Amino acid sequence: MIATHVPRHVVVLGHPATDSFNHAIAEKYCATVRAYGQEAVLRDLYALDFDPRLHLGHLPGRQTRSMSGDVAGEIALLRDGDAIVFVYPLWFGMPPAIIKGYVDRVLGEALTPRDITRHIPDAVLQDKWFATLSTSATTRPWLDEQGQLESLRNAFDRYLLKIFGMRDGGHTHFDAIVEDLQEEHVRQTLSIVEEQARRLCKELAAGRSTSPAGALLGADAE
Repeated sequence: MIATHVPRHVVVLGHPATDSFNHAIAEKYCATVRAYGQEAVLRDLYALDFDPRLHLGHLPGRQTRSMSGDVAGEIALLRDGDAIVFVYPLWFGMPPAIIKGYVDRVLGEALTPRDITRHIPDAVLQDKWFATLSTSATTRPWLDEQGQLESLRNAFDRYLLKIFGMRDGGHTHFDAIVEDLQEEHVRQTLSIVEEQARRLCKELAAGRSTSPAGALLGADAE
């Protein structure tokens, strides 16, 4: 009997406040994935006290480098994962330092500048889905006037997809996320999160159903 593989989503959250809307987004995403019959692993970087600093001894390509225990643990999760989902607020137009640190220390642990220029994808991340759910207090029209969202997608999303060889799961941005949100706005936003989670679940289920391992979940499963 062939053992079936349950797709795993690794959700990386970068917001310090446990009562933040970003936490609500991450929790809704994880709950939707689990209700679909897939696995969701939440990595709350602030709760984990994740160190975003890339220290000299851990720079890729250094002959004397070593892998720290926290990075090894994250890579083990990613290796067994099928989708990586970032959840974070925009701070000064960019992801928080703790998210960038996760990219520097975890995603980029083994990828050297030479690999990047030679278009050699990362062995752990290649062909995994990468998606983002982000928020901002400012509005989308204001961000567009600054050219910020397009800059972020080019400098962060598309660049990471290209150098790591990941598949594009999309970037969904929620604007005007401020204190005292109206209940209807909260409901609509979390409904979109649920929709995006189900969409990626279907992509993973469909991909697995065409693999040699055989069908796992029907693409139309709810």
